[in-house]
Amino acid sequence: MTVATGPGLGGVLLLGLLAGAAPAAGHHAFSAEFDADRPLRLVGTVSRTEWINPHSWIHVDVEGEDGEVVTWAIECGAPNALMRRGLNKNSVPVGTELVIDGFGAKNGSNTANARDITFPDGSQFFVGSSGIGAPYERR
Repeated sequence: MTVATGPGLGGVLLLGLLAGAAPAAGHHAFSAEFDADRPLRLVGTVSRTEWINPHSWIHVDVEGEDGEVVTWAIECGAPNALMRRGLNKNSVPVGTELVIDGFGAKNGSNTANARDITFPDGSQFFVGSSGIGAPYERR
């Protein structure tokens, strides 16, 4: 007689499938969150960066016309994609002035999906995500 004392092969496989599905659930299509008809250009100072999957984030403080400073969260491509384009987690230090071209969130929040960032020296990098259906992929 055999007595099962653990999750068994089926349980281990199920756990493996669930663990693999978690990152995919966090990823989304461009149109699920951002508005292709809401292009924007932000000029601001980097306050924080996050090199996390599935997207990197740049947080910038942007001064509005009324003088009020608002922090924007800018979604970029995955860290691996940005590294293939020549950036690393030290490329965008806190305090850097950036020009960000991208698209605003559908919900009107201070969140955007970046296409390009431009550094003070004029160098520009494509930081958008690929394979998400963003308008810049249709060019």
